[in-house]
Amino acid sequence: MDFFPAWAKVNLGLEVRERRPDGYHNVRMVNQTVSLADRIALLPQREGITLKLSGAELPAGEDNLAYRAAKLLQERCGVRAGVRIELRKRIPVAAGLAGGSADAAAVLYGLNRLWGLNLTLQELQALALELGSDVPFALHGGTALAEGRGEVLTPLTPLVPCWLVLARPRVEISTAWAYAELDRYPPAARPDIDGLLAALAAGDLKGVAAHLGNSFESVIRERYPSVVEAKKALLAEGALGACLTGSGPTVFGLFPERAGAEKAAAALKEEMDTFVVRPVAEGAGVLPFEAVMEE
Repeated sequence: MDFFPAWAKVNLGLEVRERRPDGYHNVRMVNQTVSLADRIALLPQREGITLKLSGAELPAGEDNLAYRAAKLLQERCGVRAGVRIELRKRIPVAAGLAGGSADAAAVLYGLNRLWGLNLTLQELQALALELGSDVPFALHGGTALAEGRGEVLTPLTPLVPCWLVLARPRVEISTAWAYAELDRYPPAARPDIDGLLAALAAGDLKGVAAHLGNSFESVIRERYPSVVEAKKALLAEGALGACLTGSGPTVFGLFPERAGAEKAAAALKEEMDTFVVRPVAEGAGVLPFEAVMEE
């Protein structure tokens, strides 16, 4: 059985802007895929959709984005064939790493090939937006500026080679709560997205680290001190910079060398879940179907 990756992502920068008439918020984000990934295999079956999950306690029916992605593609393209989805979770659930969106994007991409639909990336991204605001980027992958709801994507200069430590405190943070708090208490200062873009364009890792920022940190820091402690710990262990990703609770730190990243991850692993990863220049939508995963 051939498995292919559904890459996690972090936000190097995340600015939440005004609430839109449709209830969503406009955002301005700098997204980066990283080498932590779920594994997905797609097996033909005569009819219907079957989802087999391992590695996490998640629904295996229409409440799962991977299942919904298959059903959406089946219905919109008039596909009669079925599919069995094998999903092995490695991305922590509800961690700010867009694991569910990555799974949905990988299923869209893989089934487009398996069923011979020949949809373009743009056509797949239009379907992806119906599933969630992060799904179009998960198809795009790499390093990109995301605007609007997150679906307006501009490719950016790739992040220079480096290592990231993902540190997930063992708490849960509601994304809906975090957005509501931002509506009530807008941050006094906005993340410097333009400065971050300039540092990326210059290939300046220290400059990128200096301009990391996330609007959600302003409302999370008081209620979730473990998130603040994770960020402080990464910096104390030598990270060039550290930042919350998504609405948390995962925090990441940037390291120029693998050895430093592994040392930091080992130092923090008793208090939180840690992963050492690297930037991925290509996401699910541009990988070969037979992609080989690094264990």
